Amino acid sequence: MARDFAGWLSSQGWVVRTEVDFVDIVAEKDGRRLYVEVKGAMTEPGLDVDTAIGQLVRRMPSEPDQAVSFALVVRDEPWSVEAAVRAPQRVLDLLGMVLYAVDEDGGVRQLLGRG
Repeated sequence: MARDFAGWLSSQGWVVRTEVDFVDIVAEKDGRRLYVEVKGAMTEPGLDVDTAIGQLVRRMPSEPDQAVSFALVVRDEPWSVEAAVRAPQRVLDLLGMVLYAVDEDGGVRQLLGRG
């Protein structure tokens, strides 16, 4: 799933690196940087999504930086998507975070956030 999302980012013009600084994906494009946490199969979707968001929050700079954004990627399956979209749009905007889902064929769709 991470490979599918990394490939999708590359097709959108991002330069992608994986497994960097404890983050699944770091992508750069036009002076912007995107940190991505990918959650594959989840045993407890709500807890796993909350943990992933927490992991991204820990990577956020201490000062606001408009050039840095964050994404959480989940499997495109009902229980994972439901767990991910519990995050309010207002909170995602404050965090600079976008939620995506990747289906079993590698298709990517944006769930929430402004990406």
